[in-house]
Amino acid sequence: MYPLRRCCGFCAVLFCCLTAALPTASASDSTFPFGSSLMLDEAPQPGSKRVPMIEIDKDGTASFYLWCANVRGSANVGDDTINIVPTTPLPSQCSQEEISRDAGLLAQLSQMTGWRRQGDEIDLLGTTTLRFRLMTN
Repeated sequence: MYPLRRCCGFCAVLFCCLTAALPTASASDSTFPFGSSLMLDEAPQPGSKRVPMIEIDKDGTASFYLWCANVRGSANVGDDTINIVPTTPLPSQCSQEEISRDAGLLAQLSQMTGWRRQGDEIDLLGTTTLRFRLMTN
């Protein structure tokens, strides 16, 4: 009875040690998630379910889905640097408040100079920090 318990206990300890030593893919991944949707870590505005998202492809093409409007642009992403250049938003049927909010977010994105990643969180760094979450569903 004791040898069986000792063997099972040894296997359990060995399993715990091995799994603790293995890095998880999302926590250790420090590459920029090109081609993925990044959602702004902020609650939707009252009366809306929409939250801004961005997508940046490896070729530098960028799409910005703002509070109301959608905008195309470009982004140059380095190891820890980023330069975002959105185009002028097309006229849309947005309220003046939504247009103002979109313009403010575009201005913030244009001032980003760096980025860092921790798991599924991507922080864009500039005069302010904008936190985005990688859409994993």
